[in-house]
Amino acid sequence: MAKGQEQAAPDAVLTRIGQVVMLHHAGDREEARHRLLGLWAEIGEHGDPLHRCTLAHYLADTQDDPGDELAWDLRALSAAEELTGDRSGGRSGDRTADRPEGALAARALYPSLHLNLAADYDRLGHREAARLHLRRARGAAESLAPDRYGEGVRAAIGRLELRLGGTGPTTDGPPERPDGRWGPPRQRP
Repeated sequence: MAKGQEQAAPDAVLTRIGQVVMLHHAGDREEARHRLLGLWAEIGEHGDPLHRCTLAHYLADTQDDPGDELAWDLRALSAAEELTGDRSGGRSGDRTADRPEGALAARALYPSLHLNLAADYDRLGHREAARLHLRRARGAAESLAPDRYGEGVRAAIGRLELRLGGTGPTTDGPPERPDGRWGPPRQRP
């Protein structure tokens, strides 16, 4: 009975991340970055992969420098791959059995993770890397539900595909979100 109750209890670290994300969405980017970095220091480079994936995913949005944003997005993808036992973003592996809910959450994030990497690489002028991650985002998005999140991610993928397809320079045009980044706001797994 205690084990079942333990599993049903909310994850305190994910709750704390969610609280800081609300602060960020309310407009306090600097304080959100500061608090997220504090959480990162607590969980460390070798902490729970689900925590690292979620935290890095949101930390990327608080960065001013595109190179720093890319570094955090790469950390998020790496942690997601640890959860799924997958180094390509699609196949299951040994770690999945360790934390099935984490692996499921990571798989749901793959389209967004690859979309964010595509946008990062595009901003840095690395169009081939951007296209590679955009293809991975499109492939991973096939598994998303036809809900608001899934449709938002697919729409953002489509917009970035148009930009990378040669319809115009990658730095012109209106931002796709109020914060100037591509895609829907990042979702908690």
